[in-house]
Amino acid sequence: MHAIPGKTKPLFFFDRRWPVLYEDNHLLAVYKPSGLLVQGDRTGDVCLLDLGKYWLKVRYHKPGKVFLAIVHRLDRPVAGVVLFARTSKAAARLSRQFRERSVDKHYLAVVLGSVAEDADRRIDHIERRDRLSRVVPTPTGCSQEARLCYTVLGRDSGKSLLKVFLETGRRHQIRIQLAHMGHPILGDLRYGAETPLPDRQIALLAHQLMVEHPTRGDRLLFSSPIPQQWPWANIGPPGSQAPPWDWRAFDPIIR
Repeated sequence: MHAIPGKTKPLFFFDRRWPVLYEDNHLLAVYKPSGLLVQGDRTGDVCLLDLGKYWLKVRYHKPGKVFLAIVHRLDRPVAGVVLFARTSKAAARLSRQFRERSVDKHYLAVVLGSVAEDADRRIDHIERRDRLSRVVPTPTGCSQEARLCYTVLGRDSGKSLLKVFLETGRRHQIRIQLAHMGHPILGDLRYGAETPLPDRQIALLAHQLMVEHPTRGDRLLFSSPIPQQWPWANIGPPGSQAPPWDWRAFDPIIR
């Protein structure tokens, strides 16, 4: 495993508060703020994929269309690491890693309540019906097995900070499984949180992503900074050095 090599001059994505986590001829890893889509949808809202293409086009003065491919996604209210492929070869090889679950994905989550177990492994079966997903007591023909491990990093004032390792990649998996434990993620009204966060974020951060480089074969570890206003103190850089949590802080610059 290799951490990302240091850069003599840090890269930023449109704004000096918005870090580019890694970039080479095959890969682009950036921080995604909460509220920004990874890929466009029927809302027509701005998405990170289109921003990435435009950033590369301007950075390298590319004529015509720019190739950039999605290999994984984050929910809109989730912040953290997003990795794109810059070549078709990289896209195919990274997509295979995600399918074969050879990618390591670690999240940080602040949840309601004091989680009793210091560490545990959860295996649940998630079923999706009429756009609503839930844990079912026994497997069904429509359910999918969902597995994750967590470690409690801290407990304070009726909430807990968890480090979560995903073994499978089901839609909304962490949100559903933690809520089923009785500990919904702060701000996640859809899955049982009591009150919203100020900008409709949820306290779930895609903190680390580890993949095999598609051409060199070495393991790369991408780490997201802890954003401003994250609801757990003393786990990130000072606020002035942290990127904004909410997408709207960058919106005027992009427009």
